[in-house]
Amino acid sequence: MYKLLMLSALALAPLVASANIQSQGDAFSPEKGLDLSSSFEAQRTAIVTALGDGKTYAEISPDDRQRVTSSLNRISGLLGDVQSVNQLPAATKVEVFNEQELVNTLLTQAREDSRLVCTREKKVGSHRATNSCMTVAERRRAREETEQQLSKMRRVQMPAAN
Repeated sequence: MYKLLMLSALALAPLVASANIQSQGDAFSPEKGLDLSSSFEAQRTAIVTALGDGKTYAEISPDDRQRVTSSLNRISGLLGDVQSVNQLPAATKVEVFNEQELVNTLLTQAREDSRLVCTREKKVGSHRATNSCMTVAERRRAREETEQQLSKMRRVQMPAAN
């Protein structure tokens, strides 16, 4: 009975997944990235909203945020009133593609850095485990700071013994 239930659930999984993909329509998906084969303005609005929500791209730097915004503005200007990217001249297609890749690269890195990772840790001198949640970027900064402090401690020379 259990095997039959699992097999039927596995058989229905692709149908459920395709229904979710089709129901998203032209909305921007952080996993998929900016896709100019869909409605650009809908995706642009979704990206700007995600940049402002403080969660999806919490670790994006102000410079990268500005670069994403300016790239979206350039894409919008290059597309103009054209219905499809295929209607653009070849040189403009290349510019649009380069801007799209820049946006996707910056947003992918910021999204990965903004991912929250939680661990159970026991504080020194305590037997109680607590949850410690930090973003990937916060963990990287803490590790680099610790490495710098250890490096400074190694450089301090001990006084010569007589």
